[in-house]
Amino acid sequence: MNETLGAYRESGFAGELGPGRSPAVLVVDIVAAYLVDGSPMRAPVDAAVQAAAELVSAARAAGIPVVFTRVSYQPGGSDGGLFMSKIPALKIFEEGSELGDFPADPRPLAGETVVTKQYASAFFGTSLAATLTASGIDTLYICGLTTSGCIRASATDALQHGFRPLVVADACGDREPGMHESNLLDLQAKYADVLDLRTALDQLVTQSG
Repeated sequence: MNETLGAYRESGFAGELGPGRSPAVLVVDIVAAYLVDGSPMRAPVDAAVQAAAELVSAARAAGIPVVFTRVSYQPGGSDGGLFMSKIPALKIFEEGSELGDFPADPRPLAGETVVTKQYASAFFGTSLAATLTASGIDTLYICGLTTSGCIRASATDALQHGFRPLVVADACGDREPGMHESNLLDLQAKYADVLDLRTALDQLVTQSG
């Protein structure tokens, strides 16, 4: 993978964005659907969720905002559009489903922003960009599920909305390790900075206050 990334750099890809002046942590779709046995979306992401919980805890301790996203559809899925046609399993996120709820950790605290979405990107059809802009946020440490889906879409849209996307690799998860790694590589090459949890934690401490 390092050789591939090196080839990208030689071709003028994979520049470094770095953190800005005012960060937030964006926790994408860490909900029971990916963690409960028997769920059609169950995935081997427990270690990633644990890392995300550590990232969230560090952000809170540093006074850095944390924003959560979740997926929710009206009964019958009328607001799911073609996305639900493509992925019928999304029906498990209809209003009232326990599979759409957050786990014990990480879980939003009172007063933290929770963005409800219907599509992959945390930005598409939501107020997230306006909320971040109003708060002066310019950098997003992105964690959650899944790397090849909602993480990739949210990081790409973050860049396109003028926010610095910093994807925390070990705090993101996917169904297949190959999909996880290949999407992190492509994000690093084109749309985001990809960093490990330790680097993200060190940067949060530096940016606190």
